[in-house]
Amino acid sequence: MLLELTRWLEQLQSVFGLFGYLTFRGILSALTALALSLWWGPAMIRKLAEFKGQPIRQEGPQTHFSKAGTPTMGGALILVTVLAAVLLWGDLRNKYVWVVLAVMLAYGAIGWYDDWIKIVKRDPNGLKSRWKYLAQSVFGLAAGLYLFYSADIPAATTFYIPFFKAVALPLVSVSFVLIAYLWIVGFSNAVNLTDGLDGLAIMPTVLVACALGVFAYASGHAQFATYLQIPRIPGAGELVIICAAIAGAGLGFLWFNTYPAMVFMGDIGALALGAVLGAIAVIVRQELVLVVMGGIFVIETLSVMIQVASFKLTGKRVFRMAPIHHHFELKGWPEPRVIVRFWIISVVLVLVGLATLKVR
Repeated sequence: MLLELTRWLEQLQSVFGLFGYLTFRGILSALTALALSLWWGPAMIRKLAEFKGQPIRQEGPQTHFSKAGTPTMGGALILVTVLAAVLLWGDLRNKYVWVVLAVMLAYGAIGWYDDWIKIVKRDPNGLKSRWKYLAQSVFGLAAGLYLFYSADIPAATTFYIPFFKAVALPLVSVSFVLIAYLWIVGFSNAVNLTDGLDGLAIMPTVLVACALGVFAYASGHAQFATYLQIPRIPGAGELVIICAAIAGAGLGFLWFNTYPAMVFMGDIGALALGAVLGAIAVIVRQELVLVVMGGIFVIETLSVMIQVASFKLTGKRVFRMAPIHHHFELKGWPEPRVIVRFWIISVVLVLVGLATLKVR
């Protein structure tokens, strides 16, 4: 929106040409989302507090019972500010911008309905799993189909292996759509599973979004993509604006979500942000790198899968409680210690993922 205005103003004053640079608009996007989050946050929290907060699961750690009544659905603040920042500073003629925004809003709607059931009907289980996964699957498959059939270069539908510059697997429609589906739906649920402690999910999300922004910028830049030997995806650079907006909005949300939280993210934020990370990774062809950088989300998900499989097969639990962050809580770790240590692990994993830009 403002990008079009600055393009017109550039004809009158060359200084406005500065707004044509992705890096400059990315900074503005992050600052805009951060400022809007801090501005709108208190009012939104007061409004959400009217709904008496999300009920706490009885089978959860006893230390969480004191959190009953904390407002939830705070993820709406993230989505609104990201949307505002992208509409202001993004190139709205770019198809990838609209694909990612559509994924964010679609999964946000699923999460909103899930949270609404928890709050209004006082049901901590929310939307039935089968209906939630059905809706996620529909939107995940739709995004995968669009990305495959709108691809205009082979690189956009090729599967790349990090660390091996000569390994690239061309994908047919079924395999591409399946991978897109697994990454979008999988990371949507993975971030949701991680969102169990104050600030635990949002900081890794910010870190991964920043790193994906680096990949998006390099992939959309002909010289950088050639030099780094990564797939060149024309137009992918514009995703920097979305990644920056997520970083800014995430930090703004963390202002209110840090321990002890004034507001919870809720499924509306967790499902949407995870799906967006998956969609961006698919677009820039860095699916496996996302698995590395988002390792905290992967570990949390695997801990649940291992726990369920072990209990069904042997009747025994591997962890004291799953997801794994609850395991460490029950071992006696204070909640802030679990959170910060998981953040540190996330920083390390993101750095490892960024290292793949050169180690090829």
